[in-house]
Parts: sequence; C-alpha cells; structure tokens
Amino acid sequence: MKIKLLFTLSLLLISGLVQAERIKDLASIAGVRSNQLIGYGLVVGLDGTGDKTKFTGQSLRNLLVEMGINLPPGTDPKSKNVAAVSVHADLPPFVKPGQEIDITVSSLGDAQSLRGGSLLMTPLKGADGNIYAMAQGNLVVGGFGANAGDGSRVTVNIPSAGRVPNGATVERTVKNAFNVGDHIILNLHSPDFTTASRLSNAINHTLGKGTASSMDASSIKVNAPRDPSQRVPFLSLIENLELNPGEAPARVVVNSRSGTVVIGQHVRVSPAAVTHGNLSVTISADAEVSQPNPFSQGQTVITPNFDIEISEEDSRMFVFDPGVSLDDIVRAVNQVGAAPGDLVAILEALKQAGALRADLVVI
Repeated sequence: MKIKLLFTLSLLLISGLVQAERIKDLASIAGVRSNQLIGYGLVVGLDGTGDKTKFTGQSLRNLLVEMGINLPPGTDPKSKNVAAVSVHADLPPFVKPGQEIDITVSSLGDAQSLRGGSLLMTPLKGADGNIYAMAQGNLVVGGFGANAGDGSRVTVNIPSAGRVPNGATVERTVKNAFNVGDHIILNLHSPDFTTASRLSNAINHTLGKGTASSMDASSIKVNAPRDPSQRVPFLSLIENLELNPGEAPARVVVNSRSGTVVIGQHVRVSPAAVTHGNLSVTISADAEVSQPNPFSQGQTVITPNFDIEISEEDSRMFVFDPGVSLDDIVRAVNQVGAAPGDLVAILEALKQAGALRADLVVI
C-alpha cells in the first residue's frame, strides 16, 4: 500500500515564486486580543431530558424565589425539563456595549440532551469577576439521541452541548493597548527571524527608515501617531503591505493514530542504509474431543491443540544518498512496500542515527 503523504503548501510552490502575504495575515497587534467570559445558568423547556442533580434543583428553587414564588421548606423541585449549564464566550476586541456575540452552552449535570431548550438570562463574567455580557436565547443543538424500550440507545454527535448565535449582549468594553504610547508592537503568529527582518524592512521601505525595528524573532516595534484618527489609517496601510515570509524549518509531523505523515520541503537525509522487514506470528487452536466408551462411566475430555506458525517477509535494504530530497524518500519507502506505521519507525531510526536533518514531531 502506498504511503499517504500530505505535502505542505511550500512544497507545491517549489517550481514557482513564493506567494507574498499580507502583514495582517502574519502578525497581530500586541495587547489587542479576545477575552474569555464564563457564566452559570439554567436551560428550560426540555422534553424530559434534563438532569436530576441536587445543584440543579437548588438553582431552580433560588430562581423561583427571585420571581416571588416561595416553595415549602425542604421541597426539591425535581424537574426533568431543566438542566444546569455552563455558558462561555469570547469577547472580541473593540466590541462595544449593545453589540451581540455568540455563546456556547454545555450541560453540567446528567442531562441527556439540550435540544429544544432555552437559556434563561445568564450574566457572563471575565477573569476579574466583572459582568461583561448578558446571555439568553434558544439553543441550536447539532446532536440528537434516541432511546428504545429495551434500554438501547443511539446518539449522534453531542446532544448535551449547543450554541446560541448572537446569544449575548455586551454590557461593558475592555480596554486594550491600541491607543497607548507612541508605538505599537506587532507579534508574528509563527516566530521566525527571517520573517521579522523582512516585515520591518517592508514597513521602513514604505513609511521611511526607522519606522520599524525588529525586537526578536516574534516582535516588531513600529512608531505610530498618538492621535487615534491618524493611527487607524496608519495601521490600515501597514496591515495591507505584502512580503515574502521566511520558509518554514525542516520538519516531519506524524499522526500516529491516522498514519498521516506531513513532510516539509527542506527535509534532507544524510547517507544511510535502511533495512525493512516484517515478522508475523500466528497462533491457532483446534479443540480435540475424547469420547469414552459406552457404559464405561468415563467423562468426555476436550483438549486444545495449539498450532504456532511464524512467517517472515524478505528484508529489503535501500540506501539514501547524500542530501536526498523528499521525493527520493517517498519513492524509496514506497518501493519496499512500507506501511505508514513502518515509515514512522524508519524516520525515528534515522533521527536517532543522526541521518535525518529535520525535527520529528509525533502527535
């Protein structure tokens, strides 16, 4: 079976020019980020698929008290149509009060499904304990389940979690570092010295020498106007500049579960000889029955008879020449009929021998 390989985008562009990318796709502004929000609430209106945990009953009782309904002491409202849930969302930067954001709702108890439920008003808090949004709305659940009378059950996807598009209204803004100081910091999504140098050179070439300077492999300092009305068009100009980012380092990524192997363009192998062979052991058992003679008062005896068979494929050796490329690696491994798992073992052996000049990452 041929090895299935996924080639990186850079490999597909070997014969052509490297495509330029915008700065907005390569870097982000330091301090301008999303913030996580979380809350605790109740989902009601379920068709008997809610949970039966004690804290759900306590939450429902507290809700009824706030609504002016006092239950008798010791009463536990065990409603199967209610579920306790956690609500979380990401608060994007620059979002203003009155705008809406999406929320995700997940069951905290033993609810079987949240399908058809509605989330009651739930405050969403940040890490500082302040309320930044209020959530409420009807859930959209992608999973579902079905139960039979004999206890069997079929579940598709996850019915105990759902989303509410535009389900939270923002109540408070979060300050960021966009309008602070006389400069901004651009952080690369993938740290690389070459890309950082080219990015600062692109900005200096367009806006003048000394406008930008590389701090390290990840950060570029850019002098910016203090006036927000000037800083916005200034950054708009910068983020649309194009440059050719530095090529990725030589790396081999192996997914041990699916057998997928991703090999970068610059992977090279030093001179090495590799042998490949498989040894398989098969054990089979046949039962032999010993039947006593009639009227002998003997007992029937069953004796297992084990048969062990060992088979070994012919070991084949192949040689890697100096500086062999990715195409040569794939061709050599395919010629010996190695499976994806065998390829992983070969690459690990080459790495241990110092013949693989690349980072080997197994996930």
